Parts: sequence; structure tokens; C-alpha cells
Amino acid sequence: MNKKARLLALPYLVWMIGFIVIPLALVFVFGLTDRSGAFTLDNVISIVERNHLKALKLSLLLSFVSTLICFLLAFPLALILRGKKIGRANFVVFIFILPMWMNFLLRTLAWQTLLEKNGVINGILGALHLPPIAIINTPTAIVLGMVYNFLPFMVLPLYNTMCKIEDSVVEAARDLGASSLQTLWRIWLPLSVPGIVSGVTMVFVPALTTFVISNILGGSKILLIGNVIETEFTKASNWNLGSGLSIVMLVFILLSMTVLAHYDKNGEGTAF
Repeated sequence: MNKKARLLALPYLVWMIGFIVIPLALVFVFGLTDRSGAFTLDNVISIVERNHLKALKLSLLLSFVSTLICFLLAFPLALILRGKKIGRANFVVFIFILPMWMNFLLRTLAWQTLLEKNGVINGILGALHLPPIAIINTPTAIVLGMVYNFLPFMVLPLYNTMCKIEDSVVEAARDLGASSLQTLWRIWLPLSVPGIVSGVTMVFVPALTTFVISNILGGSKILLIGNVIETEFTKASNWNLGSGLSIVMLVFILLSMTVLAHYDKNGEGTAF
């Protein structure tokens, strides 16, 4: 049995080594060396430079705002879905995640069409004789794009965790005289922590590292740390600096995964 298990695991090990271990090793090799191949920490330390630090702070701010909005939208939605019958809830979840089957780039371009100066939204406002809105190429547009693209990653773990909460627990709280607000605060929120932590991690990390959304909806005028790294790799051809900044972002990802592992030890928020 052990021999068969090893043979079955072999393709995964090859995949993991070829597409995870080796790329990460290359990132560290480039990030911790200069163009001549000599060891240096300058690429990592460059995160404290004014432009890089400004991009990192803006990325953290927009990621935090997007994650908070996703949570405020997803928690009541997951609670409503949990209260519906299984068939109806599954159908609503299916409709909700259906846009995720579309290409990420196309979904973001669709928002550009909606928000641009002569776009669909301003066209409707003009037909109603209302003043146009100027959202495109602003941080607000980037936040909207993040929320739209990453909201399902908050809803699914929350819904999965809430489905595991027994009705008897909620009924016991109500029998003891707890109001709806008290039940929400003392039952739903504490027992949903694994899903909350998982959802926050799954939204915050991609929001922090994204560059496509800011390129399209920010008009390349608003630089996030993801844009800086992408520019170093594709336009400046400075793989060393790009890898050094990527190592810094990897630290944020590892911290997020550590928090997730601490609060969701049984994987209750991720198994959906």
C-alpha cells in the first residue's frame, strides 16, 4: 500500500517541484543577488524607498478596504443562504460564482466599460438627466474591481462554515432569551471565525498582489506594489529588484497563511 501511495504521489511531487519549488528558488536566487550574481540584500531593502513604500502602503490600504467591504457584503449573504433550503441555496451560490468561470481579465474589462467617461453607467445617468460620475482611473474604481472579483472567495468559506453550525445551538440561544443581535454577536460571529479568517486571507492576499485591476481600472496612473513588481520584470528587465520585492510580498502571504492555520486548524473554512 505504501508503494502504491508513493507511485500515486509521484506526479504531484514532480508538479510541485517543477512549478512551485524551482520557481520560488529562482525568486530567492534573483532577489538575493545583484546583476553580477553577488549576494546582496539591497533588492529586499529597496522596499523602504519612497516610491516602493508609497505603493506598498496604498496596496495595503486598498486591500484592507476591499476585504472589509467583501466581509460586510458576504456575511449577511452567507447567513441568508444558510437559512434557505439546500436546493435553493445551492442554486443561488451557483449563480453567484458563475461569473468566476469567465476570464479574470474580461471581467475587469467589463467594469472598465461600465465606469469609463462615456461608459454604460454615465450613459444611463445622461439619459436620466443626471450628472455623470468620474470613478474610472481612481482608487474607488480599483476597490470596486477588487470587490467584484474577490467577493465569492469571501462568501464561499463563510457559507461553508455557517452550514456546519447546528440549528440546535441557535435555538438554544433563543430559548435562553437572546435577541437577534445577541445571537449574531455571541453565536454566529464566534462560530464563523474559521470561515471569516479563511475568507479574509483569500481576499486580502490576491488584492494585495494584484496588478491587472489597477492597470485597467486605474489607467496605469495608480501604482500598487504589484504594478511595481510587474514593471520591474516586464519593462525594466530588472529581475533582481522585482524578485527582491516579491520576497517582501511573500512574507505578507506567509503571515496571512500563519494566521489562517492558527484560527482554522481543522480546515473548516476552506473545505467547500
